[in-house]
Amino acid sequence: MSLTTHNRYVQIAFNGTARQVRRILPQIPQDSRIIIEAGTPYIKRTGMAGVHLIRRYWRGLVVADIKVTDGAAPEVIFSAAAGANAATVMGSAPVETLDFFIQFCAKHGMFSMIDMLGVENPLRKMLPMKHKPDVVVIHKGRDEETNKSNIIRYKDIAKIRSKYEALMAVAGGLRSDDVRRAYFNGADIAILNVIGANDPNAGLHENENFRQLIPAILAEVGN
Repeated sequence: MSLTTHNRYVQIAFNGTARQVRRILPQIPQDSRIIIEAGTPYIKRTGMAGVHLIRRYWRGLVVADIKVTDGAAPEVIFSAAAGANAATVMGSAPVETLDFFIQFCAKHGMFSMIDMLGVENPLRKMLPMKHKPDVVVIHKGRDEETNKSNIIRYKDIAKIRSKYEALMAVAGGLRSDDVRRAYFNGADIAILNVIGANDPNAGLHENENFRQLIPAILAEVGN
């Protein structure tokens, strides 16, 4: 499994229940342009068993959104053991944690993803690091979606790209029709949340027909 800067990807994040995963994930076509995420709320509900459940249904890339803030080594190890190919660390974590995280991801054959939620200057945070991540996530948080003045900071993509070759992902209230905009602004990966019936946030509604929806999204991704 690989991620390259020559391709675009869509990452579909499950934040609900195991039942939601069992119902929706089989509707999503196996495609190398699709990444499946075990979201943080989902992992908190289901534990690593939830990551293993996603791996049972999905042959491609699986992200464990564990949002490491300390103790990187063991969290990477048990994510890998559950079947994840990638994991996340918070960009607000100490530089030492970021470096340990990236090292252990590489050791266990996993992609390292730094989530820059709440980080004022992502590039400045990365400069002292000894090791560089595979993916940097520019992230507007779910709670931030309530503030209409908050936007995804696409300008950080160009700043980071001026120094590093990491893939760039964007997250934060994306709908299916926002994917093209994300790529236009320099993203390699557009992250879309699967949302429940009563979820006020934006995303892919769990009751949509995913057999029809996903091919339409992939048309924006390209080959």
